[in-house]
Amino acid sequence: MTTVTFIGAGSTIFAKNIAGDILQRKALAGATIRLMDIDPRRLEESEVVVGKMIRTVGAPAKVETYTDQRRALAGADFIVVCFQIGGYEPCTVTDFEVPKKFGLRQTIADTLGIGGIMRGLRTVPHLWKLCEDMIEVCPQAVMLQYVNPMAINTWAIGVKYPQIRQVGLCHSVQGTVAELAHDLDIPVSEIRFRSAGINHMAFYLSFERRQADGSHTDLYPALRQGYLEGRLPKPNPNNPRCPNKVRYEMLMRLGYFVTESSEHFAEYTPYFIKRDRADLIDRFGIPLDEYPKRCVEQIAAWEEQAKAYRKADAIEIKPSIEYASDIIDSVVTGTPSVIYGNIPNRGYIPQLPRNAAVEVPVLVDENGLQPTVVTDIPPQLIGLMQTNVNVQELTVAALVDENRDHIFHAAMLDPHTAAELDLDQIWELTEELLAAHCDWLPEFAQGKARRVS
Repeated sequence: MTTVTFIGAGSTIFAKNIAGDILQRKALAGATIRLMDIDPRRLEESEVVVGKMIRTVGAPAKVETYTDQRRALAGADFIVVCFQIGGYEPCTVTDFEVPKKFGLRQTIADTLGIGGIMRGLRTVPHLWKLCEDMIEVCPQAVMLQYVNPMAINTWAIGVKYPQIRQVGLCHSVQGTVAELAHDLDIPVSEIRFRSAGINHMAFYLSFERRQADGSHTDLYPALRQGYLEGRLPKPNPNNPRCPNKVRYEMLMRLGYFVTESSEHFAEYTPYFIKRDRADLIDRFGIPLDEYPKRCVEQIAAWEEQAKAYRKADAIEIKPSIEYASDIIDSVVTGTPSVIYGNIPNRGYIPQLPRNAAVEVPVLVDENGLQPTVVTDIPPQLIGLMQTNVNVQELTVAALVDENRDHIFHAAMLDPHTAAELDLDQIWELTEELLAAHCDWLPEFAQGKARRVS
């Protein structure tokens, strides 16, 4: 039977969603679900939730728990990775509070920017250790990697452990389709799209509505007109603090809609967050410090949810929008599916550097993951992607070559950081963050950076 191992299973809500999707698949109902985490309390909470879901659906699946990674991996078919190194406290708090001292404000700080660089430095070594264990005890397993910074992680794994069958997964592509369907009052099922780029900066190259006669209507004119008239974007009850104006503004400037949220995109570019332009923050509704606010809310909400799950006799399972169960089902049964995944670039987007993590349509069947080639991304989109790829590449180079200087090079090339700080400030900020994160970072990241004269 199929064995699926969750590394970082203490992320209980995430594990619940993926495990719930698996349990609703006929071919996977008898799967062994292994939960691994280093936090015994969170691991036990996840075991309670998954065990009750199994009983709710009456599936012949079984759940096992582990605190030892290699034991959890041994002989597994699929590895779902969902850990966060350093947690909300202390590391996420540090990634926000130290830059604030320098006047550098962020919204999410987990993917790019100075916060994303630091998260990559503390995350990749753990992913590499996971890869080493997989090579030893489950070399044919498929890694479904849900950890941020997604692009840095995928790139670093592909460079050092190219034999690992991996895909980085995010729900931004399908999630944004649902948001735009909401804005246009169109059923999601009637939308046809094609997207490509890099994680959190892929764009819909086509975005159309299926008509009853089999034809398709381009939806971009309706999106542009709705924004010009002030009707779009509509308020999103699932994300009330961010009105999503950033992405619509970029649509008007670039001609294409980006797949990741406005709160993320605002800090990937130098245009929207400026310390002396409060008017921009107000005009575009930029939710500064958004991620810490979400973390505090989610932690509080989980405490209540965990109590409810313990008392519940049954736990309702609702399908999620995650791709994990689609991939597992397609590999196991041979039934083809198409997902959007992050893959090391082996010519899949020829306009971007080799080995960079690219997000493209991926065919999945019994042969595994088969990325498709996309050659028609407009140059203005490639140019914007490249500003983010520069930061990703230098962060990966720092890790692979154990070159501390490249951490600073990554920071100085980050679009938002460079727009706000001068070189001396960037150096000082980076040094302070490295010192604050010292216990969470690889040894090479300690010491002093050279200034090349």
